[in-house]
Amino acid sequence: MRVLMFGWEFPPHISGGLGTASYGLTKGIVSLKDTEVIFVVPKAWGDEDQSAVRLIGANNIPVAYRRVYYHGLKREITTYEVQSEIIPYTDPEEFWKLTKKREELQKSILVHTNQEGKIDFTGRYNGNLLDEIYKYSIVAAVLASELEFDIIHAHDWLAYPAGISAMEVSGKPLVIHVHATEFDRSGGNVNPDVYNIEKRGMDAAAKIITVSNRTRDIVISKYNINPEKVETVYNAVEPVDVAEHLHVRKGFDEKVVTFLGRITLQKGPEYFIEVANKVLKKMKNVRFVMAGSGDLMERMIRRAASLKITDRLHFTGFLRGKDVFTMLAMSDVYIMPSVSEPFGISPLEAMMSNVPVIISKQSGVAEILKHAVKVDFWDIDAMADAIYGILTYPALSGEFIKNGRDEVIRIRWENSARHVRQIYEEVISKHKQ
Repeated sequence: MRVLMFGWEFPPHISGGLGTASYGLTKGIVSLKDTEVIFVVPKAWGDEDQSAVRLIGANNIPVAYRRVYYHGLKREITTYEVQSEIIPYTDPEEFWKLTKKREELQKSILVHTNQEGKIDFTGRYNGNLLDEIYKYSIVAAVLASELEFDIIHAHDWLAYPAGISAMEVSGKPLVIHVHATEFDRSGGNVNPDVYNIEKRGMDAAAKIITVSNRTRDIVISKYNINPEKVETVYNAVEPVDVAEHLHVRKGFDEKVVTFLGRITLQKGPEYFIEVANKVLKKMKNVRFVMAGSGDLMERMIRRAASLKITDRLHFTGFLRGKDVFTMLAMSDVYIMPSVSEPFGISPLEAMMSNVPVIISKQSGVAEILKHAVKVDFWDIDAMADAIYGILTYPALSGEFIKNGRDEVIRIRWENSARHVRQIYEEVISKHKQ
């Protein structure tokens, strides 16, 4: 079985859990017998790990002098034009704060290509994100007309138009993977452009994979999708050799409580600040770390300053790769106070790194974890009590560490991959009928 897979991120060039999850699942799938994945990203940088997957950058595919017909998001396109105005950007949530205008595509659009006949992509969440999404779908049509494959798999809303384009050109079935919805990202202030892209992807797909039952319920209720079409496949975690991080030294004899994620409304960073303030009134030998970046970062710094706890609360900026596990190796507690979290891979990474975790009940990962403290995201008293207990009583911390690691090592990408493979087989069988 050959899978044509579309995703916006691939390690090491990631901005969050989407790239991590896509990579982990892909490695799990190709480990199965007789399964091959062709993974397409908007821009390949050249330093990606291709040991287990064939990676194609849309920026490397010649499209000049081609005539590809497909029913895209708006209308049939026969010729193409691409602009390239780059606005520095970090993640999808911030994009919608910087740009609200949507340029209507003309019926016929002329695409400007480079000297090699290829379309240039930034590969980031920039000010021309909608343009890049549509350009990506153009290249997807070209690839689908040339490659041999059995099924199409598109990760998250940015890749849905590409998946639809490939489906319409090839006639092969489409599976979409919902890692988050606009209702998670926006806090209820839904962007209609994103919602329409998500809705069209869900309607076009033969099967929809969600990362938790929480997300499945949102897809069914908010997008009016038949429940039989939606199936949950939980994320997992890559095994980590904790021993390689044991040499890490804090440089101070104090406890560390870590928040690791995008500093956006969805992740609940303001609750972390308030919890830190409560704990610091009871304990002095503790430091709090907010590791990440996002549109609320400046606001969080100002709030910490107003509470006069900046000497005990540190902002590291965005961490990736080994830096994540180095930070976890220095941590005594990990906390994820997300307001709306479709899944949440970071708690699994923390447990793998022998760190007790506190997670919000409003997270998908709470559905599968037993050895984690679960609280409502707004209950800062309960979070503060949990942190105090774990830091004060070594026996309690030790129980969470031992049982947590034993639990998380069984949450493997190979198991998720087998579930996805079963979905592929079901979809292909129905398609042939």
